[in-house]
Amino acid sequence: MRSEKKITFTLDENAKQRILQWAQQYEEVVWLDSNQYEQMDSHYEAVLAVDGLTSLVTDAAGAFNDLEEYLSNRDWWFGYLGYDLKNDLEALSSQNHDALEFPDLYFFQPKKVFLFSETEVTLQYLPLVADEMDRDWQEILVTIISEATDNQENSPLKIQLRTSKDAYFEKVAQLMRHIERGDIYEANFCQEFFSEGTAIDPLRTYHHLNTISNPPFAGYLKLGYHYILSASPERYVKKRGNHVMSQPIKGTAKRVPDVAEDHRIRMELLHDPKERSENIMITDLVRNDLSRIAKKGSVRVDELCTVYTFQQVHQLISTISCEVDDDLSAVAILKNTFPMGSMTGAPKISAMKIIEQLEDSRRGVYSGALGYFAPNGDFDFNVVIRSILYNAQKKYVSFSVGGAITAQSRIENEYEECLLKAKAMREVLEC
Repeated sequence: MRSEKKITFTLDENAKQRILQWAQQYEEVVWLDSNQYEQMDSHYEAVLAVDGLTSLVTDAAGAFNDLEEYLSNRDWWFGYLGYDLKNDLEALSSQNHDALEFPDLYFFQPKKVFLFSETEVTLQYLPLVADEMDRDWQEILVTIISEATDNQENSPLKIQLRTSKDAYFEKVAQLMRHIERGDIYEANFCQEFFSEGTAIDPLRTYHHLNTISNPPFAGYLKLGYHYILSASPERYVKKRGNHVMSQPIKGTAKRVPDVAEDHRIRMELLHDPKERSENIMITDLVRNDLSRIAKKGSVRVDELCTVYTFQQVHQLISTISCEVDDDLSAVAILKNTFPMGSMTGAPKISAMKIIEQLEDSRRGVYSGALGYFAPNGDFDFNVVIRSILYNAQKKYVSFSVGGAITAQSRIENEYEECLLKAKAMREVLEC
């Protein structure tokens, strides 16, 4: 049973920086920030978890069974699900190049949890550290924000592409031949951007990325020398009580400074038949995934192809939800819906097999999920996209981007969409 204390508090940008800087003393840190996107139905304004008591770190083999056992201890658990957990669910494998070397799954039980609402913060500490609650909060309040943590500034990086432009065109052409043959009808094809032999300041980089992106599912994860700096706009799946919802993104358009032109682009995206077709295909896939665990007749599409506008891009987002039985476990929901359909394609298993053959990098954490399980069985996870991944031990920085390939795709346009999605990460790292 955790000790709890509520404190009146307003979470602004200055406070966020102080809180995260204070948290850097710990080996395990997860920060999740909604950036006040009320329409995304976030339960908290932000959540901080630090200082693991226990942890589950594993590769894909048997991972979901291990997680089921781990979650039998009802408490807070924070961490991520790597994309390659697909191999624990189906007869799949991951043989591509992996320079980041993240574990496939990592969750920890934090000693200290901070839950932020609009007007207060709730501290929940395990009994062995409950006497540190007041001292910690006072330390946060007086923390001085430094320009760079670890006494280092980012130097501009040389970003390389794992897949050349010519290779990208050839691989997407192969993918489209699979579509023509009827093997699949949509696939999300991704490519990696990376820099080797490079040290970055993860906290400074995260703050910069979040500032220029301002996404609804931002996240900062530090697990030893592994870092996720996420500016994700996409929710994978959320459970509150008996209600489960998923919000796939398919359909992207650029933002421009001119208000009238930006509105025109937004409306063009809303009515674009190709973009809508991509979104509807994945909406059907997610409906099918949820129908495996839903109460009969409860699956519904709450939003279809709604335009959401973010700092960098306009996106088409659909919301699919259902009701589940009281005794259905969190892991059962994940096993029937993972990975997110927007990052695979349809049919799901066939698409995953084909993209594994064509992509040049192992996805790892990218297109997996970052989030938490709550003591009452609720959970909320984003999709790890628009995110910078960093292995500080290997001095390796990486981000990946992708897009949906269909029979209507024009390869040049798909390539340009990838560059658009890469813009924010590239700007942060190359500045």
